[in-house]
Amino acid sequence: MGAGDDIGGTTAPAGQALCPRGLVDLRGHKRGPEVLAYPPGAVVVVSGLPGSGKSTLLRRWSGAGRVVDPRDVHVACESAMPDFLPYAAYRPWARVLHFLRLRTGVRAGGPLLVHDCGSRAWMRRWLGRAAGRLGRELHLVLLDVGPAEALAGQHARGRSTRPHVFARHRRGLSRLLSALPAPGTATRGRRPVPPMVAEAASVVLLDRTTREHVRVVTFGAA
Repeated sequence: MGAGDDIGGTTAPAGQALCPRGLVDLRGHKRGPEVLAYPPGAVVVVSGLPGSGKSTLLRRWSGAGRVVDPRDVHVACESAMPDFLPYAAYRPWARVLHFLRLRTGVRAGGPLLVHDCGSRAWMRRWLGRAAGRLGRELHLVLLDVGPAEALAGQHARGRSTRPHVFARHRRGLSRLLSALPAPGTATRGRRPVPPMVAEAASVVLLDRTTREHVRVVTFGAA
């Protein structure tokens, strides 16, 4: 991506910051911006299939703000429970705890990064309303890498999602992606986000290539 390339109506010279507004589709580009710049106190939800690289991105960006990851709750609950008790037995409590951490993060103010598989539209809508009541914007970063690569990512990390759970996340993410334009669709000018994600001030679509180029997230853009 050369200097001055037009991406979804937003000019982002290579190596500079992209301030996403509306729908910004970076799939199919040879390069992506190195920096995504969001307003102060924004809530940024990183969505994609298990194994698509969400945790890697959040670790890379974690210095920019508080991170809420359901995996942290899973590990905390697992360490507090007896070994013989399967995770399914206390999964409802883990989900409640994750929701409480989300609520605390939104109410606390400041930048918030949220790990999400993209299958729970109600969660995004709730986050959008909760953030909006406090004058904060919700933004979505969506990783579209495909199920084969996501499964390969699970294998590489040595932690697999059960097939029926993966299938549920895949269905939810497919519904979301089906509401968006196909990769490579020509764009001119700012494109509004589709009604399915109307709660988001921006949706940034990344594929396997552009995912690796976004090194930094900042908060404080006008």
